[in-house]
Parts: sequence; C-alpha cells; structure tokens
Amino acid sequence: MTPASKLVLRVVGANQHNIAIVIPTIGRSAELGRMLESLAAQTRLPNEVIIVDEDESSRAFADRFPQLNIRVLVLPGSATAKRNAGIKALRRDVALVGFMDDDIVLEPAAVGAVAAFWEQAKSALGGTGCNYANAPGGFAPALKRLPIWAALGLYQPQPGGVARSGFQTRASGLQQTARVRWLPSGATFYSREVLEEFRFDEWFDSYSYLEDLDFSYRVGRKYQLAVVSAANFHHYPSQVGRPGAYLFGKKEVLNRFYFVSKHPELSRGLCCLALLIRTLMNLAFSVVRMHRGYLERFGGNLAGMGMILWARGGRTRHEPRTVHPKEPRPFQAA
Repeated sequence: MTPASKLVLRVVGANQHNIAIVIPTIGRSAELGRMLESLAAQTRLPNEVIIVDEDESSRAFADRFPQLNIRVLVLPGSATAKRNAGIKALRRDVALVGFMDDDIVLEPAAVGAVAAFWEQAKSALGGTGCNYANAPGGFAPALKRLPIWAALGLYQPQPGGVARSGFQTRASGLQQTARVRWLPSGATFYSREVLEEFRFDEWFDSYSYLEDLDFSYRVGRKYQLAVVSAANFHHYPSQVGRPGAYLFGKKEVLNRFYFVSKHPELSRGLCCLALLIRTLMNLAFSVVRMHRGYLERFGGNLAGMGMILWARGGRTRHEPRTVHPKEPRPFQAA
C-alpha cells in the first residue's frame, strides 16, 4: 500500500476527459436541487449528467440547469440498479464517470481537482473519491482505536483500509491525496475502462448498504484507488428512503457477511466475531444512552444472524440472487 506521503497531486490540463455524472435518486427533489446547484457552480463542468429516478419528477431540473446537459432515466428500484442503468446509458465519448449521491454538496473546485488528478495519473488508476469534508465521528471511534482490534484483524486503523473481517475505515478530511482500498459512494469517479469490466452487484437491493464497499473493493484488487484531497464535498444525509433502525440492523449483518463471503482472502469467522461485538455494542448503547433506536438495531442484528445460521444449514456461502434488471425509460428534455 502506498502511503499518503508518496502520492502527490500535480495540477495539469484538466479538459481532456469527457466526464459524465450519474445520480441515482428516490424522489428527493429538494436535496437533488441543492446537489445540482453545487454541480452547476463547478469550475470544471461535466459534459453530461444522468439522473436515474423513480418517476419523471426530476425532468424539471433539465430546464433549470441547461449547462449540465441533464438526461433523466425512469427506473424504480435500488441504487445499484440505477447506477448500472446509468452506466448502460453513457455516451460513447465519455471517458470518466462520476457517481454522486443526491444529498451531497460539492465545493466549487471538486470536479476540476478530480479531472486534473486523472490527467496526470498512471494507467493503473481505476477510481478516485472526493474528500468527505464534514464526516461525522462514526460508530464508537474511541473503541475502534484500541490496538487489540487491529491485532485481531477485526478493524483497520489506516484511513481507507479494509480489515480481514470485512470492516472498512473511511478516509475523510484528508490534507493530502492518499491511496485507499475502497471508496464510499457519496462522490466517486471511475474510468470507462473499469466500468466496461465491473458492474454494481444488484444483490444489494432497496437500501443498498455496503454496495459501495463491495464495488470499489473489487475494483481495487486490480486497479489503484485514491481519495483526492483537493476535491471536497459535504454530506447532509436525507431521511427520505432510509430504513428504520430494525431493518438497518438486519442489513448491517446480512450485507456485511455477504460481502465477506465473496472474497476468500477475507475471513467469515472474523466477520462473525466483529458483527457479534457490534451487536453487543448496540445493546449496550441502548441501555447507556436510553435510545430505543439502538435497541431496534440490536433486534435487527439478531434477526440477521438468525438468517445466516438458517441459510448455512443448507449451504456454506451466500450466493447472489439472479437479477433481471428492468429497462429504464429515457427522458431527454427538448
């Protein structure tokens, strides 16, 4: 792994790549409008923006932001299915593809900084992430910093790392561009070459928790990944379309175990141990903080573990479901 100090950003000509931005959304018109305003204010505009929404409610944005060359695809379903539909709809001349969440705000130089980094990058580069400027503290950060977790392979303290348990560490608030092993979904860019080879796994349906870890980790096994420190964005999580604490707790277990089961270099045993610790922490927090959400999350964790044990009675690994993606209905503003 190349340390952050060895990866230096050189600003060179940034206009050689045609850039498309794909935004999966779920009826979050206020958040999407705010995000598009930040995109329209970029010092380097993308060549096109593809919005994949549940219905045609996003069509008004094509008239509101003509400089973004917006296309709208109508496709109900998960974020993974919508991102794959966006990939399929890309123009032939697009070389660099950004995937943005609808509830982020980009700082004005973000796209330009990413484009500049790609212009000077080596061919081994497969994906880059923007720098999460207002990242929260995370889940029990003090406990995660205890050396025992890293020694056991349960947690990776290095920003952007992935432990053998399948638990990842976020790289955010960076002062220098750094190599990483995975990229979160908020604001990431991948080369067209990578997207010809990889697709988002549509096993991660509805609220697609950890689909970004799954996709970027697979890409990172073959290509280099980096977070560009000069490309800042802010995340303001929308509550629209998010699951309740019980459902999230269940996905917290099932999706993590599924991800680890796909990669033999990761450990299902360590994953189960880490999930057990996370489950007990949720129970403890429900008591200490007197918070019902943690208790519901604990219940979801138990349900997820029960489902894994039941499934393992008939098979040893979770396999992806057969998915028949729906074809999106395109909309192009006149």
